[in-house]
Amino acid sequence: MDFLLGNPFSSPVGQRIEKATDGSLQSEDWALNMEICDIINETEEGPKDALRAVKKRIVGNKNFHEVLETCVKNCGHRFHVLVASQDFVESVLVRTILPKNNPPTIVHDKVLNLIQSWADAFRSSPDLTGVVTIYEDLRRKGLEFPMTDLDMLSPIHTPQRTVFNSETQSGQDSVGTDSSQQEDSGQHAAPLPAPPILSGDTPIAPTPEQIGKLRSELEMVSGNVRVMSEMLTELVPTQAEPADLELLQELNRTCRAMQQRVLELIPQIANEQLTEELLIVNDNLNNVFLRHERFERFRTGQTTKAPSEAEPAADLIDMGPDPAATGNLSSQLA
Repeated sequence: MDFLLGNPFSSPVGQRIEKATDGSLQSEDWALNMEICDIINETEEGPKDALRAVKKRIVGNKNFHEVLETCVKNCGHRFHVLVASQDFVESVLVRTILPKNNPPTIVHDKVLNLIQSWADAFRSSPDLTGVVTIYEDLRRKGLEFPMTDLDMLSPIHTPQRTVFNSETQSGQDSVGTDSSQQEDSGQHAAPLPAPPILSGDTPIAPTPEQIGKLRSELEMVSGNVRVMSEMLTELVPTQAEPADLELLQELNRTCRAMQQRVLELIPQIANEQLTEELLIVNDNLNNVFLRHERFERFRTGQTTKAPSEAEPAADLIDMGPDPAATGNLSSQLA
């Protein structure tokens, strides 16, 4: 069938996938990856054309998985139906890691990680469970999957439009579980408070309580990123309602203020795992900003520049007083 359809790299999205997976690239071209996602989301044939190009690129290419993973995380249901199908997972992905093909370890582990994370994300969707079937079958056959912290993976499914502030999040263990937090598209995002800038260059070792608070706030940031990403996937740039555009702009301003605080914390936290989490959140923010800029260009026909200064936000992370400790993160935030 692919032969009859011609060169899979001849379509607009196919051309970009060919470029994004070129073996000569020294690092990921995230702007190009997000452009691929936009074409998939905004065109009728985008999902099918993209999957054809990915199938072609998978054979003998070590760079396909980054583009594929980015598309799954940033594209909608039409693409998910194709990529989570039993045919694609079994006939394309699993085939690439068969022993007879002698795949590199990094490719072998990455493919298994993709299958595992998709199975976890799509398990509750009846029309996306093909990958779940393959995953469980592979485990029954004794295939060992790499150790993966699923909580650390960037989310695939986006929640309903819910904007979080520090008050609604306080005391909760998860994001988006309370339907009373849901807001209609005419309401605004509540900016999260920003911490005072730490003085000095000495890294700070946070206490377990402070680590918990920080992770809670980072989940709040990720929640707003997911809402923004969902809106960019659902909205048609030239047909968006004013109320939706207003909420989207408010989310953009809020997330930019959040990113400023995240960037301040990265060099100040003496905890390798927390630093990695902060970097992941920062990457996800950058991705959604790229998508928003492209959305605005489609909507207005003009080049949209990111604001030079983010609006001041109230504390991103309120570590809270800790009278019993001296020289820790809380005291330095005072």
